Amino acid sequence: MGSESEKPVEYRQGRFRTPPGATELLLVRHGESEPARPGHPFPLVDGQGDPRLAPEGLEQAERVGLRLAAESIDAVYVSTLRRTSQTAAPLAARLGLTPMVEPDLREVHLGEWEGGLFRQRVAEGHPIAQRMSAEERWDVIPGAEPAAAFSERVRKVLARLAAAHPDQRIAVVTHGGVIAEALAIATGSRPFAFLGADNASVSHLVLTEARWILRRYNDTAHLTAAFTTTAAPPT
Repeated sequence: MGSESEKPVEYRQGRFRTPPGATELLLVRHGESEPARPGHPFPLVDGQGDPRLAPEGLEQAERVGLRLAAESIDAVYVSTLRRTSQTAAPLAARLGLTPMVEPDLREVHLGEWEGGLFRQRVAEGHPIAQRMSAEERWDVIPGAEPAAAFSERVRKVLARLAAAHPDQRIAVVTHGGVIAEALAIATGSRPFAFLGADNASVSHLVLTEARWILRRYNDTAHLTAAFTTTAAPPT
């Protein structure tokens, strides 16, 4: 028999550990882009609207850059649309990294509603916009990217990035539709369950060959005044 002085056996709750060979993806939605104005469509890049960041978006980019500069990040990726590269610029400068452009990180193609018309139609409560929300499908919009093709594009590009960075953490500055699709894939949720991530928010996925693990969604702590006043300046 053991003595009364022996320490009792205890089993503490386990903490999450990133599996060996996995890749951590910090999915950053771009900062707020300039408003759409009737009669003044956004310029197009490969058929997709390409607005620049609004002044508010530039401030958000600085804040998310400050937040993530404290993380151990091995690479930064952006889409072909400039609002992602503008958002990534402060972070990349702090880390001394050059963002890599990955075309398949671009937003879902909105067909005939590109160039800013999408925002107008949603604000007006257009019948097709209502159907889009009810059915949780982008491709009810005339000419929009098919749902299955968009999902496959997102799945493949994130898997490709993960395969290139085993045992590393990367920042992926992308778009709200892409983030929503990625998290739906990871969780098996409804297609639009995660639609609505805030501008400059951070969502966190861990990718292995066997599964995708959601660790964080829509983290915006860095956008509060408290964070910016207490965070240390860059060295």
